[in-house]
Amino acid sequence: MHNFLQLHAPLILASASPRRKKLLEQIGLDFRVVVSAFDEDVIPTDISPQDYVQILAHSKALHVAQKLGEPAIVIGADTTVVLQGYILNKPRDAADAVRMLSMLSNRTHDVFTGIALVECRADGSVTKSVQDVCRTEVRFRQLSTEEIRGYVIGGSPLDKAGSYGIQDDFGAVFVEGIHGCYNNVVGLPLELLYRRLQEFC
Repeated sequence: MHNFLQLHAPLILASASPRRKKLLEQIGLDFRVVVSAFDEDVIPTDISPQDYVQILAHSKALHVAQKLGEPAIVIGADTTVVLQGYILNKPRDAADAVRMLSMLSNRTHDVFTGIALVECRADGSVTKSVQDVCRTEVRFRQLSTEEIRGYVIGGSPLDKAGSYGIQDDFGAVFVEGIHGCYNNVVGLPLELLYRRLQEFC
């Protein structure tokens, strides 16, 4: 696949998410994964969702950039689900996943993904940094208790913000409609990311 971006440094994805990796591969980018070990729990959740995901995305990218030991452009990302101002991150356990999905049932929520691009030298110093955030509105239909419990038992929701994946075989049938970027709900707003990467060409 042709890559329309002519970046002047290697591209690094600072995320262990297989969904983000697949999305970058989908648009033909040449990159490698270096997982960030940044502790997400140090960021308070009593700030706006936009600030929360942007700070986390930037912190993840910066953590990798400073330890990489080579020039690179590092992508950091963080996605969260927000229901009436309440942040729903990854569930603690199956019971927490059931609780979240019950809250989302027959309601509209927002999905925010923050992205950060950090260009660094070999010594870890930052030469350029760009941040942005994408919001998508998602509407769930009414979910039955049996549907929720069956989905959770399968294990898929346990590593996802809001306890669901729109790309899942079964999670997809919960979604009545969306307004905004679909890929943002999966975990990486490709159109926004691509436009921001163009600034590094």
